[in-house]
Amino acid sequence: MKNIAVIGSGTMGNGIAHTFAQFGYQVNLIDVNNEALERALTTISKNLDRQVSKGTITEADKANTLKNISNFTDMKAGVADADLIVEAATENLDLKLKIFKDLDSFAKPAAILASNTSSISITKIASVTNRGDKVIGMHFMNPVPVMKLVEVIRGYATSNETTAIVMELSTKLDKTPVEVNDYPGFVANRILMPMINEAIYTLYENVAGVSEIDTVMKLGMAHPMGPLQLADFIGLDVCLAILNVLHDGFGNPKYAPCPLLVNMVTAGNKGVKSGEGFYNYAKGVKDAVVANKFSK
Repeated sequence: MKNIAVIGSGTMGNGIAHTFAQFGYQVNLIDVNNEALERALTTISKNLDRQVSKGTITEADKANTLKNISNFTDMKAGVADADLIVEAATENLDLKLKIFKDLDSFAKPAAILASNTSSISITKIASVTNRGDKVIGMHFMNPVPVMKLVEVIRGYATSNETTAIVMELSTKLDKTPVEVNDYPGFVANRILMPMINEAIYTLYENVAGVSEIDTVMKLGMAHPMGPLQLADFIGLDVCLAILNVLHDGFGNPKYAPCPLLVNMVTAGNKGVKSGEGFYNYAKGVKDAVVANKFSK
């Protein structure tokens, strides 16, 4: 495993590219246009600067990391020599199926195809390829350069060899891989999203305000970030998509998204990425939105 391709240069994609490149891998970062790729490199450079300022890497390390990343807008060219391809596109099933169908044609036969999906079935993704044994989930946590966990998800056909390679590779990135099986939401989001959804219901039913709910969970349960702030950070649209996957996959009403979450996403309030969610980020600071805006 020397050559890595990453599909998608957004928050997760650029973080994955950053991490592989920092550990000496040659990374082809692939997106649909050069503007997105330039934004990604700017973000990676700023995040590397933060590491330099903390003393965790040197300026030479930063330079080598950036040198290890090449940009591509042509997927076929970008994945041609890749030993591992990590898809980090939007959490949309149809998009992922199209990408993996293309990757199966473009990538060399020995290449492993991984998805950074946080909830979509690896088995379903693998079904559009002719290499189900080499399709696997690598669910990194955000921010990727900082967070240690990688959920390694085995699809129905994923081989022991592929799983072992990805587990070992994850440790070489100074991550802690945890092997899980392919069921809706895997482990992290199967547990996390119902908690976030319940926090939104607690707000929706006017039990307490935004700051109060987050304070209870931070001080009472020792969470580093309250569930409503965390939802903003993840993206409310992403939270909604994952809850829909859980609800559809299990057919259990306990996973039904809170109507407030549905309304907020419909209105375009998606959290940090849109400037407003449960908190307002327009001024560069985090201010709780007026509580009565959220009540029934």
